[in-house]
Amino acid sequence: MFKKVLIANRGEIALRVIRACKEMGVQTVAVHSTADANAMAVRLADESVCIGPPPGKDSYLNIPSILTAAAITGADAIHPGYGFLSENAQFARMVEEHGFTFIGPKPEHIEKMGDKVTAKKTVQALGLPVVPGSPGAVESVEDGLEICRDAGFPVLIKAASGGGGKGMQVVRAEEEFEEKFNTARSEAKANFGDDTVYIEKYLEKPRHIEIQVFGDTHGNAIHLGERDCSIQRRHQKLVEEAPSPVLPEDKRNEIGALAANMVREMGYIGAGTIEFLYENGEFYFMEMNTRIQVEHPVTEMITGIDLIAEQIRVAAGQPLSVKKDRIRLRGHAIEVRINAEDPDTFIPSPGKVTQFHTPGGLGVRFDSAIYQGYTIPPYYDSMIGKLIVHGRNREECLRRLRRAIMETVVEGVKTTLPLHLWILDQEEFKTGDYTIHWLENKLADR
Repeated sequence: MFKKVLIANRGEIALRVIRACKEMGVQTVAVHSTADANAMAVRLADESVCIGPPPGKDSYLNIPSILTAAAITGADAIHPGYGFLSENAQFARMVEEHGFTFIGPKPEHIEKMGDKVTAKKTVQALGLPVVPGSPGAVESVEDGLEICRDAGFPVLIKAASGGGGKGMQVVRAEEEFEEKFNTARSEAKANFGDDTVYIEKYLEKPRHIEIQVFGDTHGNAIHLGERDCSIQRRHQKLVEEAPSPVLPEDKRNEIGALAANMVREMGYIGAGTIEFLYENGEFYFMEMNTRIQVEHPVTEMITGIDLIAEQIRVAAGQPLSVKKDRIRLRGHAIEVRINAEDPDTFIPSPGKVTQFHTPGGLGVRFDSAIYQGYTIPPYYDSMIGKLIVHGRNREECLRRLRRAIMETVVEGVKTTLPLHLWILDQEEFKTGDYTIHWLENKLADR
């Protein structure tokens, strides 16, 4: 087992990794920008190193600074968290080249799954269903139109190196195609430095279902059930729950087995999430995230498995601590992401937290790195916490979630807590009858 792990991240995920390490008897190093000098992770880690000024490119994306911090503190391994460098194959490769262990998959798997076109071809060859569309990159308007005519409108143009809804355009008619094709390529180039795009059939009423998978260096591969992440705004998840309220057990077992087999065949190591669109009883592969997800606590709540600790054990060469036939999904869990944003306009609201109180009680978990008196910096993602609740069933879970939100106090900044209360009041959410487009349509009608 590692003696010391450096966490190349910030906020609640840095704190989450520190907690797992402490419980495993592993020392920790927190890196931080000057803006995060008073962060909770910095306070609770065994050691801390400042790696640069506030902008991410000068600190949390600064590979030489992070590697230097690992060297001077004598770290054995580096955990990338999520975001920043977590899916950067070059970083993973450099970590290994400098004698540290990267707590994540092999660089070649990050690379392969990071290119959406290559990922689609890879998973299709391994037996996963994919959305109808282009077999690879689309180079011209003429080629794109031909694919659209075969697939039928509407279609979705997507950036091959994309994520977060950037470089993505819905096309409903042939006359719109050229303009939106050029827009998608421009956005892809601006955001990812790569203007490669591909085309998929646009599904009108899908759910976003993702499967949590794990592989180790001993040839073991498992899945830990699904998460339903269909409550989204601008392709950003706001609410996640497990199990999905619409997925039958036979479908869960079917897609889970396919996902685990893919991990085994790839020789994939560590945590990963395979994301699908689900419509009319059919799954369609979207992408694979080669890291721990923001919403991993939902899976932890229904399985009782510490996914961060599992990541660390697997990276240290140990076999998975859980076997497929011993995994039991218990009850229901829901996570809401709490952002420092205006709940109506979604404009970020950085600033000083003047009052802060977290909810408690049976089945309630609050993952956050803020505290009373903490100043939320304006330089990073606006998510300041995650409220996760667990119940014996979905009905109990919803009641517990409402109670927990009402107990939560965050003053001094605006948050999306009122939005989550509003979502809980909507009949479609109560019954589980929603799609990935539901929230945006509902907000437009408010």
